[in-house]
Amino acid sequence: MVTLSEQEFRLKSDEALEDARRSLMALADEEDFEIDLQNGVLNLTFEAPRGSRFVVSPNAPMRQIWVAAMAKGYRLSWAPELGAFALNGELLPQLLRRLVQTLLDGSG
Repeated sequence: MVTLSEQEFRLKSDEALEDARRSLMALADEEDFEIDLQNGVLNLTFEAPRGSRFVVSPNAPMRQIWVAAMAKGYRLSWAPELGAFALNGELLPQLLRRLVQTLLDGSG
């Protein structure tokens, strides 16, 4: 496992959250949910099911990006071979898109 310095982690996690935000914008417009990136935390807020929210935040001490979604937690570590934060080979934007679809499919 590769450990990033704190500065490397901050730069890469900021970049990863911005990439994830951008990759979800079209889906957010289609499915009518809000995306907000503030103070290094990405929030996805859904009107249906009511009050559903995903929180994506960097955890500097662990050098991971944590995702809280649908009463579960996901911890993504830096995968140097992928050049991205990933969980079992699934990149952050892919994970978020899959979770959004799972939530929306369950609510319809």
